Amino acid sequence: MNTTPQPDPKDRPARLTVGVVGAGRVGPALAASLQLAGHRPVAVSGVSDASRRRAAELLPDVPLVSPAEVLRRAELVLLTVPDDALPGLVTGLAETGSVRPGQLLVHTSGRYGARVLDPALRAGALPLALHPAMTFTGTPVDVQRLAGCSFGVTAPEELRLAAEALVIEMGGEPEWIAEDKRPLYHAALALGANHLVTLVAQSMELLRTAGVEAPDRMLGPLLGASLDNALRSGDAALTGPVARGDAGTVAAHIVELRAYAPQAVAGYLAMARATADRALDHGLLKAELAEDLLGVLADGTGTTGGTEGATGTTRATGTTGTDSTDDPDDPDGTGGTGGTDGPEGDAR
Repeated sequence: MNTTPQPDPKDRPARLTVGVVGAGRVGPALAASLQLAGHRPVAVSGVSDASRRRAAELLPDVPLVSPAEVLRRAELVLLTVPDDALPGLVTGLAETGSVRPGQLLVHTSGRYGARVLDPALRAGALPLALHPAMTFTGTPVDVQRLAGCSFGVTAPEELRLAAEALVIEMGGEPEWIAEDKRPLYHAALALGANHLVTLVAQSMELLRTAGVEAPDRMLGPLLGASLDNALRSGDAALTGPVARGDAGTVAAHIVELRAYAPQAVAGYLAMARATADRALDHGLLKAELAEDLLGVLADGTGTTGGTEGATGTTRATGTTGTDSTDDPDDPDGTGGTGGTDGPEGDAR
């Protein structure tokens, strides 16, 4: 449910003709969403066959034309191309005289703020950066997912209300991001969303290798609970062998990964070290258990003094009255816990 206060009618943009430069996964979905709000898509540009099919599915009867022609026809232009292509596109459009005074130019790059549109600004355009914090499929389901989706908004102060109004019209929630914080904002989203896909895919591959017939069914409830707990509780949701300091278990993991999925070892070690650091900082990992664990992670071979890595047998800690699980109700540690598409890319 959209709880953002609706802008005063005088601050809402008028019904506009809409064009899309870059019919990747994002542009057609945003244009279709704007169409539902009463705006009128009039032109779209696309290079690949896939982008043309997306445009035909999401924006039927909207003509495919050149980028310059999109700008000639539209009052609001969505520049939905990969981040690295955006500066050159904007410069080229401005230098060829395609940009018109008073034209709204909206890019969906997470990395850039409004400043990347300066060449168009000098030509009289009105620059807006509206980045949907959502991953896109290039199908009609994306339009539905925009409901309640946060958008990273950056624009000149005098255009802030217009930018936020457009986001609200698409069903989104505007979140103001300062110009100089855009790269950090985008890095945060990529760290969480993009890397999550890699981790889940690797996990499913390993489960298949271990003989699990339906790894997606096994992981679904576990990962859903982990995500929910992390969003609710942050680092307090950390669990598992690293957070508990089970050096022997971690060593056994490394041995198995080196044998069956050596390409996953570097990622496992990096994430385990980061998890250990956070668990230590938040008092979840006991200092007396951390030394052997960090030794295993530093060695990276699955062997360390006092630890039988191949069997996963935990070492004696030298302390009394301490269970290696540290949680009698969670003995196995599982109970607690925007790519680009060619020239026209997913804004994520």
